[in-house]
Amino acid sequence: IGIRRRKGARTGRAHGRERGRETRERREEARTAARGGRRGGRRAGVETGRRDAMRRRGAKADRGDDDDEDARGAASPVKAASSSLKAVRASGSVAKAKRKAPVTGGARASLASTGRAAKTTTKRRHVATAIVVAEEEEESIDYFGEDSEGYSDDERAPQYPIDAVVKVFCVHTEPNYSLPWQRKRQSSSTSTGFIIEGKRVLTNAHSVEHHTQVKLKKRGSDTKYVAKVLAIGVECDLALLTVEDDEFFEGVEPVRFGVLPRLQDDVTVVGYPVGGIAISVTSGVVSRIEVTSYSHGAAELLGVQIDAAINSGNSGGPAFNREGQCVGVAFQSLKDGDTENIGYVIPTPVIDHFITDYGRSGKYNGFPALQCEFQRLENPSLRKSLGMKPTHKGVVLRRISPLAPASKFLKRMDVLMQFDGVDVASDGTVPFRTGERINFSYLVSRKYVGDTSKVTVLRNGKVMTFTIDLTPHNRLVPVHIEGVPPSYYICAGIVFTAVCVPYLRSEYGKDYDYDAPLRLLHRMMHEHKEQPGDQVVVVSQVLSADINIGYEDIVNIIVSGVNGKPVRNLKSLVDMVETCTDEYIKLELDQNQLVVLNTKEAKKSTAAILKTHCVQSDRSVDLL
Repeated sequence: IGIRRRKGARTGRAHGRERGRETRERREEARTAARGGRRGGRRAGVETGRRDAMRRRGAKADRGDDDDEDARGAASPVKAASSSLKAVRASGSVAKAKRKAPVTGGARASLASTGRAAKTTTKRRHVATAIVVAEEEEESIDYFGEDSEGYSDDERAPQYPIDAVVKVFCVHTEPNYSLPWQRKRQSSSTSTGFIIEGKRVLTNAHSVEHHTQVKLKKRGSDTKYVAKVLAIGVECDLALLTVEDDEFFEGVEPVRFGVLPRLQDDVTVVGYPVGGIAISVTSGVVSRIEVTSYSHGAAELLGVQIDAAINSGNSGGPAFNREGQCVGVAFQSLKDGDTENIGYVIPTPVIDHFITDYGRSGKYNGFPALQCEFQRLENPSLRKSLGMKPTHKGVVLRRISPLAPASKFLKRMDVLMQFDGVDVASDGTVPFRTGERINFSYLVSRKYVGDTSKVTVLRNGKVMTFTIDLTPHNRLVPVHIEGVPPSYYICAGIVFTAVCVPYLRSEYGKDYDYDAPLRLLHRMMHEHKEQPGDQVVVVSQVLSADINIGYEDIVNIIVSGVNGKPVRNLKSLVDMVETCTDEYIKLELDQNQLVVLNTKEAKKSTAAILKTHCVQSDRSVDLL
């Protein structure tokens, strides 16, 4: 056995010397090819790898036994792998060597097997050491790819303008809706935005909501630039920013917008989500396109569902197609125990509407709405009762806002058949691209505030057409009161305020639409303003004092009247209480509750109660 091993070792050294001469020749060829051009160098490296693989397969066929195989494997495969890898390195790209050189996988396997064989023989360890020394003598490799200019080396890979994606730092000071005479503790957040044409930055509205300071930082920069908020679109959850320092926009190509994607199109979301401080890229496909509920603005607008991960911090980041064009802005995701990988982006039609609206008037005016509620007409008996023929299609109007322009022309139980010449189906959908249908409210959202539209209805068997002005949705319970502090009034320790969605969220949490009292939810979702300025006024709480004993448990009860007069809004309540000359102030509350206070004592006690609870004023600034 010892003789056989010595003989095999001599054979291995002979093969090694021969392989060394061949390696030096191949290395010289690779250097020549590299000087001829990078692409030529790549082909030389790939060709060298192929020759090495063929030689190894031939050497493996000539092996006589396991011992000879181990001896030869200690010299030839390692040098072959080393020479092929160095030839590719000479071409200037390590990353492409991994993708394009067929020998790389086999060379790696040969290195692993050689490592195991080297453990059994001292001479094999000497061979491995010589190879390492030879490797160190080669020129250093740019493993960090500093010469790649931030783009992928693969010419076939999509190139995204990620240098235009910025990180948004915002300091928020949100009003305290439960204690409206003060504000909440200052908080900070990070999100994503991207540079567009006109030296502007686009991000989400909720990213800069209640902002006191906004700063932006570019990728690869250590400087934060103070930004100015130009417009905030609550319904579409978009905000437009700018930076006065022109240095911020230097050397950055603005992001271009693409068309609305189709199902199964690839999308890549870029942003700064939680989990790190560097930029992040996630990929997915378009899963669904339909009218979606926007959680921030409580609006129904066109939305695109994707399966790419959208986490906290991704908000405001662009979603790119394979051409590097922005096809959406990340803004929300659906996360519960029954779902996973459901994210939503704001599509380019909504983005274009927001930017165009701001460009037309210099401010954000919102999205228009018919301010009507509809019911589908799929039941045959219901259709016949409305005088519809089998060929007729449409939806029936079951409620119209009294203040909406449509109330001048449309009536309850009218059948809406067409909107701007587009037929409305009995399920409330209209054609949308090839083979798709979408809720007809999409047609309304494409209009601008102040535009007109033609509406065709069926009334008492007759077809009528009207031209209607379009206005924003004027809700009884507003979704936001951006830029305005909440209103309140205090009398005898009883705190009155007007209901809005942020107030309900402050009182009942993010699941307010389940936990809030049913009467408040009904007012929020189904009732409309009867007169301009109408509000839902409630007793928010009672600051305990001797004068209001017995009323401490009254919380969030609607105030319907004062001394027999209806309460239309908070200002009317203040006027009635302040001008009351009766002996008693009688507050008529919902559910037939009654609060009675002595007029003189109630007004006299207010100052002491305010001092006890550290409240500066008995009313908000708008009521002074």
